[in-house]
Amino acid sequence: NGSTTSPATQKFGDLPTVNYILEDGELGTKGSYALGNVTLKTGIWTFDDALIGTLPTDRKVGTKSFRIRNTGSASMNFNVDSIDVRTIVVYHAVFGSDASSQWRLYYSSDNGVNWKPIGDTITSSDTVLQQQIYVSPVFTGSKVRFQIKKLSGVGRINIDNFIIGGGITYTPPTPTPIPAGRDDNMAMGNPSSATIDPTDSNNYLMKKDMFALSYNNLKGEPNWVSWHLSSSWLGTTTRTDAFNPDNTLPMGYYHVNTSDYTGSGFDRGHMCPSADRTFSIPENATTFLMTNFVPQAPDNNQGPWENLESYCRLLTQAGNELYIISGGYGKGGIGNKGIVDSTIAAGKIQVPSNTWKIIITLPNGDNDVNRVDTATRIIAVDMPNTQGIRTENWGKYRTTVRNIETKTGYNFLSNVPTAIQNVIENVIDKGPTM
Repeated sequence: NGSTTSPATQKFGDLPTVNYILEDGELGTKGSYALGNVTLKTGIWTFDDALIGTLPTDRKVGTKSFRIRNTGSASMNFNVDSIDVRTIVVYHAVFGSDASSQWRLYYSSDNGVNWKPIGDTITSSDTVLQQQIYVSPVFTGSKVRFQIKKLSGVGRINIDNFIIGGGITYTPPTPTPIPAGRDDNMAMGNPSSATIDPTDSNNYLMKKDMFALSYNNLKGEPNWVSWHLSSSWLGTTTRTDAFNPDNTLPMGYYHVNTSDYTGSGFDRGHMCPSADRTFSIPENATTFLMTNFVPQAPDNNQGPWENLESYCRLLTQAGNELYIISGGYGKGGIGNKGIVDSTIAAGKIQVPSNTWKIIITLPNGDNDVNRVDTATRIIAVDMPNTQGIRTENWGKYRTTVRNIETKTGYNFLSNVPTAIQNVIENVIDKGPTM
């Protein structure tokens, strides 16, 4: 306490040489959120509900950055000369694909006994490091120290390149984006414990390259469809409209035809969307196998359901990968005939009363199941399979994973540790919807 860190010297192009203190976390190691001290290049910091992040999903320049959750903080445990502090620069972003969070910068002139705010509350909402500049702060006392404190928000934030000193801002190199990959369509689990035993005709597991599903021969449709979505599945292929029976069904199963939907008042409702598989013609054509459809009311399918599909693809453009599971439950929907129909195709296909979808959102990376934690964004929706909802925002139908489990009897995210499931499956998503 009371010591002054020697400033580094940096040449900024053809600008004059300036003195500053730069903390980038690169020399520190702290792998847990527990309260504790960590020695960094500038001195000793106290981390409370914070750690040094090294994951691909930590937003950073170099290999490390601060990661703060809940209402945690990172506080300097040493002082600097206040007369030398003319500018403070903080780079900040959300961790992974977490929701927005608020934080604030504080200073102390009495060795950390009392902390006073500097500037306004800042919101971190971007997945790319953003620059927050504080110019000519006014302090009481000749020595000061600083604290970054998270104030609210269910997500986590990354802090990198905390700079104290002269009046010239520092621009870090652009971080290298993490490439998207193609991963196991069933990485998060098998919701109904479906098997490849053909005698289990109402819970028959079908694993295709493009998606996986549990098929229900009695209902003539999937119980659920599960797929992975990232930018690597997307390309320039246009919709093939290659509607075909699925000839990989076992002998004795009814093979649904596209004509079974003709005149029914219901759309052939994709579970894994055509637009999620546009890398090649064969991949897109697979989404038109009739095992990938349930009867959907046109206003459901072409309204909030389709808008949510588009939103999922927007998330991939922001550097995320998704695990998506969808299906229907109940019996009896209302198509464009305006009446409740329990079945179509002379009873061969059941019309669900509701359609549901669960979306696990992660920033691009590896070891996906191991990266799911209590702050991972989970979107769950339960939509009525009826007309009259075409203009509704899909966010209106958000619910919890547990509610959908209750309605369907399935066990979602079964590959995720139970303690984490117990948190994220009981949360209603409050993130953006567009």
